[in-house]
Amino acid sequence: MEKLIVQVASSNHRIYAEEICKLIKMSAQQRGTGIAERTPEYIRQKITEGKSIIALIGGILVGFCYIESWSDKKYVANSGLIVKPKFRSTGVATRIKRMAFNHSRKLYPNARLFGLTTSLPVMKINSELGYIPVVYSELTQDEQFWDGCKSCVNYKILKSKNKVNCMCTAMLFDPAAKQRKHWNFVKKSKLYERFIEMKKKKLSNKKRVL
Repeated sequence: MEKLIVQVASSNHRIYAEEICKLIKMSAQQRGTGIAERTPEYIRQKITEGKSIIALIGGILVGFCYIESWSDKKYVANSGLIVKPKFRSTGVATRIKRMAFNHSRKLYPNARLFGLTTSLPVMKINSELGYIPVVYSELTQDEQFWDGCKSCVNYKILKSKNKVNCMCTAMLFDPAAKQRKHWNFVKKSKLYERFIEMKKKKLSNKKRVL
């Protein structure tokens, strides 16, 4: 079997853009929550700029992640982390995320790294990298970033809450923090799972009433 290669994507990898977009959309549908969709043109741009990570096995796409900067490069997000279903739970996502994290810190050493996610595996990886859960006001307030949430199935919730909260958990890594807190994901994850289930039930009941 060919060896898994995880690397910073180059212009040669633009041929995977459409497949990546399909995988992002499929992942969002499977979760029933949300991943902001992106166009093939946008993905190709990120690849060309050297701001994405790709995982391949013998020329076959395995996973992907891209890097975005906001608020005059003061905030950076590693977005659109996806792994093909057959390769999940094999450590691929962790390898992609770690490389995206390290590459982001190299490109933007003083930026605060943040993310919005409903994925428990992503939260686990983030916590191992030093991210902690924060309120939405700690994130970039760049309108362009929040506009990217419009394709998410939960955007109506975000809008109704005036972008104060939503189904996603906000997480932040601050390189300037002198004493970085460590979020104990193992102890907190079960609590978060119950919290998400409660929010889903509340939303479902609200829809039935309407």
